[in-house]
Amino acid sequence: MTLPAGVPSRMFVGGTWQDGSGGSFDVLDPSTGDVICAVPRAGADDVAAAVSAAADALPEWAATAPRERAEVLRRTFELMIERKEDLAYLMSLEMGKSLTDARGEVVYAAEFFRWFSEEAVRIGGELRMAPSGANRILTFRKPVGVCLLLTPWNFPAAMATRKIAPALAAGCTFVLKPAEDTPLTALMLAQLLTEAGAPAGTVNVLTTDKPGDLVEVALADDRVRKLSFTGSTGVGRTLLQQAAGRIVNASMELGGNDPFLVLDDADLDAAVDGAMLAKMRNGGQACTAANRFLVAESVADEFAAKLAERMRSLRMGPGTAEDTQIGPMINRRAVEGIADKVNRSIEAGARAVLGGESVEGAGFFYPPTVLTGVPRDSAVAVEEVFGPVAPIIAVKDEEDALRIANDSEMGLTGYVYTGDLARGLRVCERLEVGMVGLNRGLVSDPAAPFGGVKQSGLGREGGYEGIDEYLETTYVATSW
Repeated sequence: MTLPAGVPSRMFVGGTWQDGSGGSFDVLDPSTGDVICAVPRAGADDVAAAVSAAADALPEWAATAPRERAEVLRRTFELMIERKEDLAYLMSLEMGKSLTDARGEVVYAAEFFRWFSEEAVRIGGELRMAPSGANRILTFRKPVGVCLLLTPWNFPAAMATRKIAPALAAGCTFVLKPAEDTPLTALMLAQLLTEAGAPAGTVNVLTTDKPGDLVEVALADDRVRKLSFTGSTGVGRTLLQQAAGRIVNASMELGGNDPFLVLDDADLDAAVDGAMLAKMRNGGQACTAANRFLVAESVADEFAAKLAERMRSLRMGPGTAEDTQIGPMINRRAVEGIADKVNRSIEAGARAVLGGESVEGAGFFYPPTVLTGVPRDSAVAVEEVFGPVAPIIAVKDEEDALRIANDSEMGLTGYVYTGDLARGLRVCERLEVGMVGLNRGLVSDPAAPFGGVKQSGLGREGGYEGIDEYLETTYVATSW
């Protein structure tokens, strides 16, 4: 498999495409395991150059009229929609997701540029009288500064645009480090932003398969004032420790162990439809993916049978094939991790009614799997699976379901299916998560605040709140 024409494969620093000082590394097609191309490995000098470019561009970009910044974002949105098929194919090639999922991601990712183009012109402040009457309280917002953006492989476009768009809208400049498995989509976004009019230095993309080295150098630079990371909770903890050294402003969107509650009065067909979205979108490789199905005992067997029937019908194949419904996992390590969790859970007493065994042959595939009789303390019940595995746990009632759902250090997303709206809202209120889908299997929306509680993260992305992560408030005491 070769790289499609027109897709950049060099780093982007200060408005120019460059090779890295640390050599190069290969990008693989997870459908076959074959090399797509090689991209540069950024060295310390490249990190310094990218931060310098961002810092040099910052004053002028921060002073640019909000409408002008907004127009750059709006044009990028239009370019992404115009080139949807090219971007979708590229993501399917380097990440393995089905073309259907990839097309959906392009539209979702592009919408962050449109949403934050509208928010760029609404950055406000406040004027009010101090309660004592002694002075006025005047506040205004300004960009936090140079941002280091670290994005994962599972949504290579959307996880980047969800950070890039508010950063640029706020008047910040940035250095983006995409995941080593999926650097090409990020490089393509840099090209589109440049075409849309982003000034040199505002957009910088460094590629590496040694992220720890890059981040250490970047966070030691006094000019880096913001860190935004999406990825695992374990890596997030390490990054927060590093950021603490200079008290770098940090946002974290971390892992999940998302419960999917099916109460005894739920519409089971609707619940299965929602489960297919919540579990199987992106092959289960999503932090918002349903990880534990907590189903009322009275309907657990029927739900399991219906879900297994739907998952059995999915066509597994290369991401770039038009008829593929579930593509490969991102790499061999991911397949081995999924298999290990499933095997340990079966040994603990779970039963595979569908799948449960690795697929032989080329590429990094794991089949759709449904487990029943899952012990509440087994691997698939307490660890994030990040794959097409649906563990079903029968629960006595909603209290039992809530007890299990909240018994986790994670708290990103939850799903609730019930025929009683008031009951559903009561359960939603008691779930210890940042987002809930009530009779819906999809929660993500650029206009909604995305983020978790507990060890699933800090801050929110998207929505009105998303731009706040890239702004600081100055307060002026005055009187007249």
